[in-house]
Amino acid sequence: MLLTKLKKQNQYLLSILIIGILSAVCYFLRDIIDYRIVALLLFLAVSILAILFDVFPVIIAAVLSALILNIFFIEPTFHYKIDNAENTLLFIIYLLIALLNAVFTNRIRKQEKNLLEKEEKENTIKLYNTLLNSLSHELRIPITTIIGSVDTLKENKINLPEKYKEELLTEIQEASFRLNGQVENLLSMSRLETGNFQLKKDWTDINELIYLNLNKITNSDNHNIQFNPDENLPYFKIDMGLMEQIIHGLVQNAVNYTPSGSTIHIKVKEENDHLILEIIDNGNGFPEDKIDKVFEKFYRLPNSKTGGTGLGLSIAKGFTEAHDGTIILENNPSGGAHFTIKIPCETSYLKNLKNE
Repeated sequence: MLLTKLKKQNQYLLSILIIGILSAVCYFLRDIIDYRIVALLLFLAVSILAILFDVFPVIIAAVLSALILNIFFIEPTFHYKIDNAENTLLFIIYLLIALLNAVFTNRIRKQEKNLLEKEEKENTIKLYNTLLNSLSHELRIPITTIIGSVDTLKENKINLPEKYKEELLTEIQEASFRLNGQVENLLSMSRLETGNFQLKKDWTDINELIYLNLNKITNSDNHNIQFNPDENLPYFKIDMGLMEQIIHGLVQNAVNYTPSGSTIHIKVKEENDHLILEIIDNGNGFPEDKIDKVFEKFYRLPNSKTGGTGLGLSIAKGFTEAHDGTIILENNPSGGAHFTIKIPCETSYLKNLKNE
């Protein structure tokens, strides 16, 4: 990594120190190395400093090295005058090349920095547009559903059969869950980006938490979600709110990206003071070369027909790591995806726990 982040004062000191140490070593070896070799070594040091430091500390190093070369190595030594035209030319060329090297290297580095900043800006704009397009689609659908259902209920509140009223209310509820989920995803990603959150751990019944989440999963009617609670599980001391979003993100992802009629298994267990949560489906799985990318924010599989902002898995990973846990994605040999979450936490089998 470049050392240009060092304070200017430190860069000046290091430049002088490096040239001074190298000059001292060369001076003690002056009987076995020619002053031309010393010039090359000093020029090499200045060139390296030009790569690492800002331009002005390097200019100081270049001038200092030229003076040291003149006074201590070019005859007559310990005198600023040079009595040989060839050595005078050597000194002038050395100083000019060292200074030009410092200036041009700094200019090249600035151009590279500008290119990187431009590329980062373009990527930021691209991500912003991707998020905006995804959100406009993801928010429009539930909002349209809610408005349409409410209008239907208002216009036909007398003549509409109870059966259709229930269906419309169910649609409103599912659309509300979907809308709330998108808003929570945005807030969660903002918290992860800024690091503006602290774990609020409390004793949690993981079976109950999973059941509560299953009621909030949308578009799951054509999927078979199986969860067999283990009544012998202990209570886990975790952040209930973050864990709820982890579970919801993984299960909703399985529902969204598996074909209709797929089975999704949810398994949970305790192992060596770790909470182990597994989400397994029998869908199409993930392309092997894309597995490392699925946890990146805004990432969606190429040619994916399913909507989404690409935040769910990224949030699940972020909140898992906030618990010092790990999340692993593998493809099942028989087909489908297998997510495994492992979170270290305190456990207790006491049933009447109070907040600590």
